[in-house]
Amino acid sequence: MNAIASTLATNRRQRAHQAVRELMAEQGFRISMEAVAARVGCSKQTLYAQFGSKQALLRSVIDSHLDVATAPLRLEGRSVRESLLGFALEHLQRRGDPAAMAACQLLEASAHEFPREARTLYEDGHAALQRHLAEWLAAAMRRGQLRHDHPHCAAELLLGMLAGLDAERQRFAVPHRAAADERRRWAEYVVDAFLRAFTPADPAAAEPAPDPAGR
Repeated sequence: MNAIASTLATNRRQRAHQAVRELMAEQGFRISMEAVAARVGCSKQTLYAQFGSKQALLRSVIDSHLDVATAPLRLEGRSVRESLLGFALEHLQRRGDPAAMAACQLLEASAHEFPREARTLYEDGHAALQRHLAEWLAAAMRRGQLRHDHPHCAAELLLGMLAGLDAERQRFAVPHRAAADERRRWAEYVVDAFLRAFTPADPAAAEPAPDPAGR
């Protein structure tokens, strides 16, 4: 593939990803390749040639989201707090996006009609994000930067703390943390509380607690 063709394919991929995000906020699981192609401005056959299937396109969108969501954890030269705060801010910004909230509401409402698609979306999205965060936390625990514990439970705890009640506030149309400074204050509060809970006392002697998730 020459440089021009590669650039065109990259641009089309980005437009397809944006189209999927928009359509999910409008149609939930009912989006079709025809609808994506129409919004991108290309043929359905072109999309199939580039992605292979609707499932592969959706996976590409999710992988792109995960790459951006976990990017703050991959930056070199940051402290544990700086890395977690960067992750938290990115997570809160994306989670609070009105289009993302609209998509979540539609997907939740129709999950019982599309159980296989819903499970795949959960495993490739939310569960994968938890795994990425757990792997990062496990590495920090091995370095003695965090108290030794079960990283998957710690990751779920941090994600749950970050979520707070903001999704419910948006769902019921009451004031929520829409401003960047409000999200930062919440992110700092949560990250600092999490770090206090996982401050290493004696990493060499620490024993993992029983894992309520059974991992």
